[in-house]
Amino acid sequence: MRVVHVHLGIKGGAERFFVSLVNALAERGVEQKALIFPDRVWKKDIEAVCGIEEMGFSRSHIARFFTNRRIAKINNRFRPHAMMSWMPQATRWIPNDPNILTAARLGDYPERLDYFVNCDYLICNTPDIARAAAGIGWDIARTRVISNFTDVRRVAPIDRAKLDTPEGAFVILGMGRFVDRKGFDTLIKAVAPLPGAVLWLVGEGPEEDKLRQLAADLGCADRVRFLGWSMDPGPYLAAADALSIPSRHEPLGNVVLEAWAAGKPVVATASEGPSWLIEDGVNGLLAPIDDHAAVSAAFGRLIADPTLGPRLVEAANTKLELSHSRKAIADAYLAFLSSAPRRP
Repeated sequence: MRVVHVHLGIKGGAERFFVSLVNALAERGVEQKALIFPDRVWKKDIEAVCGIEEMGFSRSHIARFFTNRRIAKINNRFRPHAMMSWMPQATRWIPNDPNILTAARLGDYPERLDYFVNCDYLICNTPDIARAAAGIGWDIARTRVISNFTDVRRVAPIDRAKLDTPEGAFVILGMGRFVDRKGFDTLIKAVAPLPGAVLWLVGEGPEEDKLRQLAADLGCADRVRFLGWSMDPGPYLAAADALSIPSRHEPLGNVVLEAWAAGKPVVATASEGPSWLIEDGVNGLLAPIDDHAAVSAAFGRLIADPTLGPRLVEAANTKLELSHSRKAIADAYLAFLSSAPRRP
């Protein structure tokens, strides 16, 4: 089986999952090529098992003509069984070829369908995304729900001292882009009244200055660490006591799976993905969106009851193994790629 991926992403949870899936499919004998922008930081993590074609993907009329010709030449040489695009913008580059199974992988809610005119299927990582696509006119029979897995495993923790963090502090980890939808302002407000807590923020984005100012205004800047982006969250997870996803909008929340794999309890706001993954009080703790007091209270429960976190993690690991293991998700992709019929 041969698959061509078109991925225009920069860095984030979606890119970490793409790297994991490419490697998982390669282990199962799938030959792959990835069409990507030049100099992506995660290229090194797939190039041993996947051919790389770096392109400019300009939208100008002339540039599009030459890029489409190049993609056609790649397909003529590689002869893929399937092409997959990752998010709507990448789907512009999927050709209308009756000999190739075509699919767009969606990790967020589609706003329009014209991107997908050359796609046989939409692969949605939650049932809610599939329902949203059907709600704006996509044939539900041409959707498949295949969620994510994570490759994060138990690794040595990063040295807390290097991050100016006391060994006895309760460390809360937040990861992602510093944008409004991620709700990191809610998380900073939640941590402010917890004197024994230190917040590590792994990420970057346009709201970083605002978040730094918020921490200063709340008097907790000395307990908030801005650590930059990392493609390997494992050492941070290993050294933290809990992970938080304070998002206002989160289609899945791959970091939930990463935390579960690392054996850490999760406190999340009840955005779309986390509320699908997490059963409150069973395998994680949920709080209303934008309710920093409720998020703070959830962390207070973890701090006050040292047995609560391990109980949540035990239940989370059961769900992770049953529904979101590397094998289960790779099996689902292989079944789709090998047996899905082309659209009429």
